[in-house]
Amino acid sequence: MSLDTTALNQAMTHFDEHDTVWLFGYGSLIYKAGFDYLERRPAFIHDYARRFWQGSHDHRGTPEAPGRVATLIEAPGHVCHGMGYLVSPAVFQALDVREKNGYLREVIPLHFDDGSTAEGLVYRATEDNAAWLGEAPEADIAAHIADAQGPSGPNRDYLLHLAESLRTLGDDDAHVFAIERHLRLLLAGEASR
Repeated sequence: MSLDTTALNQAMTHFDEHDTVWLFGYGSLIYKAGFDYLERRPAFIHDYARRFWQGSHDHRGTPEAPGRVATLIEAPGHVCHGMGYLVSPAVFQALDVREKNGYLREVIPLHFDDGSTAEGLVYRATEDNAAWLGEAPEADIAAHIADAQGPSGPNRDYLLHLAESLRTLGDDDAHVFAIERHLRLLLAGEASR
């Protein structure tokens, strides 16, 4: 699969007849929507885990030096917390461009704290896309993030904003927080030089 998934996502017709759609955000969409929405609520999904295994050639890195950003991997028994946005399908025109670096739209059930559920949509990158970087030790991921920068800013800002947002949601994401700890140690080492 090529780096640019815009056309693939715009060919998705599952929600064409809907006036509104629930969108699940688990990375930068938690803290930086950048689109109009009708409602915003904490949400979670089952059997997926957030991992910094996807490359970012267009936002938090460059084609020559991609950053690392979050995607979802299948993980039976896990719960991934994030943010649900009730949106008009019109927002997907711009979101397909924002999420074009290997992410594809998938239909997924969203769960809310009040016990309600809704059919929703998530952008997810899998190992068959050209931007996939894959698994690595969390210390190595932190070192990679510490050095990466792209048109949307330093990769470290993405990680730090996400970790802060997850704490606000009350989510204890061991993977994200371990990378954050390693990154903070690296940054402290840089500051002491």
